[in-house]
Amino acid sequence: MSEAAKPSAVIMGVGDGLSAALARRLAPDYALHLCARSPGRMNAVAEETGAATHLLDGTDPGATRVLFEALDPAPRVAIYNPSARVKGPITDLDPEEVRKAVEVTAFGAFLMAQAAARRMLAAEPDERGVRGTILFTGASAGVKGFPRSSVFAMGKFAQRGLAESLSRELHPQGVHVAWINIDGAIRNPGREEPEDNPDSMLDPGAIAEAYATLILQDRSAWSHELTLRPWVEDF
Repeated sequence: MSEAAKPSAVIMGVGDGLSAALARRLAPDYALHLCARSPGRMNAVAEETGAATHLLDGTDPGATRVLFEALDPAPRVAIYNPSARVKGPITDLDPEEVRKAVEVTAFGAFLMAQAAARRMLAAEPDERGVRGTILFTGASAGVKGFPRSSVFAMGKFAQRGLAESLSRELHPQGVHVAWINIDGAIRNPGREEPEDNPDSMLDPGAIAEAYATLILQDRSAWSHELTLRPWVEDF
């Protein structure tokens, strides 16, 4: 399929781990648009996959809106990866750092979803009757809050709630929305599993396959939430 004939897909927050694996998985079938605040790792992924790149801050409403309005054709897939952590006891947290972190994890997710939904709802459905897919990369912090991690929990709980609400709103209109709970550490470049605990980390390529499965799900059986964890984990 030529690039001109491919549907478009947007990946927000691109580095050399999960987002790179997602780009590799989607590149054969989509005209990719990669977004990040800095070019370094994103440019390497773009060179490998042939994707277009966009320097932007995902918490900037205007930049996100302009990006999605300019896409031609309208995006069929939009994936939000960014998140921010501020760790520490509640009594010591800097309110400004907290605000910025929650904006990255939650407000940015809202901005992407809004911009993507506007384009998808105005588009003609594909042969499956689907107008688009919006996916959010979550974490176990969106299901249970850990000590000294209140800020990350706030952001991920908000993100999960956003996805659940939007799935009820947008599924009947042909837009698939899902939140993926990455319940464990990802085996990103430079991060190795403990020798005494093999298979304890999630493979980014395997996670990307799960995202692709969500994108291709038949609309008669859509998931709005998916949890992924290593098979050796006791939970």
